[in-house]
Amino acid sequence: MSEEYQKYPMVTADQLRGRRERPRRVKMLTRDFIEDSLYNPSYGYFSKQVVIFTPGEPFDFNKLEDEPEFHRLLGQRYTEFEDKLDLIAPNETRQLWHTPTELFRPYYGEAIARYLVENYKLSQYPYHDLIIYEMGAGNGTLMLNILDYIRDAEPSVYDRTKFKIIEISSNLAKLQANQLLRTADSRGHSSKVEIINKSIFEWNQVVSSPCFFLAMEVFDNFAHDAIRYDPVTEEPLQGTVLIDNAGDFYEFFLPTIDPVAARFLRVRHAATGGHYPTPLPQSRLLRKLSARMPFTPNLSDPEYIPTRLMQFFDILGKYFPAHRLLTSDFHDLPDTIRGINAPVVQTRYQRRTVPVTTPYVHQGYFDILFPTDFNVTELIYRAITGKLTRVLTHEEFLRRWAYVEETETKNGENPLLSWYKNASVLTTV
Repeated sequence: MSEEYQKYPMVTADQLRGRRERPRRVKMLTRDFIEDSLYNPSYGYFSKQVVIFTPGEPFDFNKLEDEPEFHRLLGQRYTEFEDKLDLIAPNETRQLWHTPTELFRPYYGEAIARYLVENYKLSQYPYHDLIIYEMGAGNGTLMLNILDYIRDAEPSVYDRTKFKIIEISSNLAKLQANQLLRTADSRGHSSKVEIINKSIFEWNQVVSSPCFFLAMEVFDNFAHDAIRYDPVTEEPLQGTVLIDNAGDFYEFFLPTIDPVAARFLRVRHAATGGHYPTPLPQSRLLRKLSARMPFTPNLSDPEYIPTRLMQFFDILGKYFPAHRLLTSDFHDLPDTIRGINAPVVQTRYQRRTVPVTTPYVHQGYFDILFPTDFNVTELIYRAITGKLTRVLTHEEFLRRWAYVEETETKNGENPLLSWYKNASVLTTV
């Protein structure tokens, strides 16, 4: 396909935003392909496919015998939830996923609220309002749980609270607006909330006021670039994908690194002092020897670098200079494809999860989900924003801020603490 590669135009995800059909006869950087697959307004995964599971009434953990009973009850509610959806519109490819906000409502949101109020009181009250930005707010449940808690527990802080949701998906932005108006309880918050339907990467106004920025399970769906290395020279090559006339995909790696990926490699090297995982063997001698072995690939395994995450930190540093970040995400994922920091690529079919082995799949039908290397991410965030940080495990953070007795089962197990063992929380201090 080299001849076609020379002929086809290079396009970006931004250039494809207005398109209704998946592109053909083009080539794209890996990050643009992933961005287009997940976020294109017409056929992107988050625009068209995703339904967020809501379990109905909150679980009464104190009345459950143990974690297996919670697991059984959750499976039952999942089935009931999907059965109701199928009565309205049957869908074999429905993409259904859950979040800790929904599973542990309202306790999870209340823990976040305690963190926000405590840190607001320590550093900003009474000179500034409590301004909270949330990116990727899903159904708006976390927002409602936070506002309910602040109103009930800290009325003087509630009077000064403003909650702003930044939502790239028009569908989810509408859903969040409807959620606010649906119940009398949430209608009380409507004057506190603003929903901004745009991508954070289009942000262009400086917010000089102190604010908290929530990004819960957002990093995992940020687009990444694919890099492979020449094992002898150690030179990086950047991944692109060609989409042919039939919609099939062909991967190419070129020695020309675009400015965004090149900057990430420089920033990472400077921020970490050159200490980060790579797909190359540590020993130069070993690299040279293995390169001479018959049938050895002429390039390393791929490494997926979070270029979009770097750009997000740029936005925070430039436009939200007084922000404090609170983010939670997965530091480890099962069933990833091959490579360093490689994603899980999966879809749901007939209510079963189907993993695949490449990110180059029919756009919009597959979740492309990356782990976050918090050791490297923390150092890059510090380098770009100049702020100090703390990283805790999901369990450590919740032990500090949740009322853990509320989610304990009769035998003393605690799903709020034991689930999401593969997640970490990064905060600005």
